[in-house]
Amino acid sequence: MEKKKFYITTPIYYPSAEFHIGHCYTTIIADAIARYKRLCGYDVFFQTGTDEHGQKIEKKAEEKGVTPKEYIDPIIDNAKDLWASLGISYDYFIRTTDEDHMRRAQQIFKKMYDNGDIYKGEYKGLYCTPCESFWTESQLDEDGHCPDCHREVHEVSEEAYFFKLSKYQDNLVEFYETHPDFIQPESRKNEMLNNFIKPGLEDLCVSRTSFSWGIPVSFDEKHVIYVWIDALSNYITSLGYPEELDDKFKRYWPADLHLVGKEIVRFHTIIWPCMLMSLGLELPKQVFGHGWLIINGGKISKSLGNYKDPREYIDAYGVDAVRYYALREVPFGNDGNFSEDLLVARTNADLVNTLGNLVNRTIAMSKKYFDSKVENPGVTEEVDDSIISYAKMLPSLVETKMNGLKVNEALEDIFELLKRSNKYIDDTTPWILAKDETKTDRLKTVLYNLLESIRISAILLRPFIPTTSDKIFNMLNTKNIEFDTLDFGNLETDITLNESEILFQRIETK
Repeated sequence: MEKKKFYITTPIYYPSAEFHIGHCYTTIIADAIARYKRLCGYDVFFQTGTDEHGQKIEKKAEEKGVTPKEYIDPIIDNAKDLWASLGISYDYFIRTTDEDHMRRAQQIFKKMYDNGDIYKGEYKGLYCTPCESFWTESQLDEDGHCPDCHREVHEVSEEAYFFKLSKYQDNLVEFYETHPDFIQPESRKNEMLNNFIKPGLEDLCVSRTSFSWGIPVSFDEKHVIYVWIDALSNYITSLGYPEELDDKFKRYWPADLHLVGKEIVRFHTIIWPCMLMSLGLELPKQVFGHGWLIINGGKISKSLGNYKDPREYIDAYGVDAVRYYALREVPFGNDGNFSEDLLVARTNADLVNTLGNLVNRTIAMSKKYFDSKVENPGVTEEVDDSIISYAKMLPSLVETKMNGLKVNEALEDIFELLKRSNKYIDDTTPWILAKDETKTDRLKTVLYNLLESIRISAILLRPFIPTTSDKIFNMLNTKNIEFDTLDFGNLETDITLNESEILFQRIETK
């Protein structure tokens, strides 16, 4: 039977400076979703990458006395190294300076032009260089600045090509109505409709002549393709579009999930769908606009430089502690606070006390009482039901939460089984059972139930904290680590556990 496909993307990040924990946040969440879908048996294509053209990078390179490519290459090498250190399992890393992408973006521009959707005119407008966005007077903030980054805008006037965004306004509204899950969370959809679409979509400037760091328009070389057509088309150029509708494109398009920060929802839910309508292509199934990670009450910002290199957190606390904190702390869709104190508290409470403690106690008791051999005589009591019935329900609870992108709640559900297992130790008192020879089979059953709960938890934790799950599987010495072995009772009974190792060290706070 052919596997179902799942195509997930992060935004392509702008490499004007080194990446921070905010970039990591989006990418860790995308990675956890991609890993979860693979665990469930999907054929996953997970893409990330970088958006490398535009005036801002051209200016930064000039200041440094290098070419734009020389400026961005080390930043991108550093980003790839960062993704490796976070265990990001992407299938493809696209750069908008890739020759394949540039050629295909030119073909897309030409196709939209030939369809009558791109025309030449003159652009006069208010431009924000940091955001690479044009604004009308009415869209500026109360100080007359960019509504996104609140910095100064300046007037520009130049010959430009325009995309007839206005032509697709009614189609877009109709698509929103017939696909209620297209934009999530719901609040972002209302914002798009009320703030941008209903006041009337204006045609979009899609080429520039005032800078040269971009993809040339193939039929008018003094123009470069302006950022949005270049950047947004990455989601299909990476699949080989438009070359004879590549097999990869046929396999994976439409995207199942575009994961983006809330500040670029507008481009992904207005400009991108209209581009796809112009090309006669299916629209993505969902765009999810997540909140920002806030550092001490303010947005993490490259221009403010208010952050550390994320590898400092990884080196200090371990990769899975950083992943777990990013996934667990913030209700997805809302803004969330990033603080080292909270990371330490969450690591100590959940990873050290709840998970690490349970695994080490259980393996230590198995070694002490039964020389690490696993047996299950099936001497059950009513108290066993508290973990067995919940463990049986858990896979479907996690599936529901993950399908709703409630990643933090999925983790809560898994940790509920671990908490119940810790309580089960207190309720069944294995150390008292061990003193009574007539209770040996009951003790074996109790330890089996605990080991089995740990195995099920470790399988379901694999998308989130993969290194830790692998360590647990190694200690359990089990081959049953796949999704289809989640039924309670699948831990083998003829195995000998391996030595336990400390999963997480308690972090002492100063």
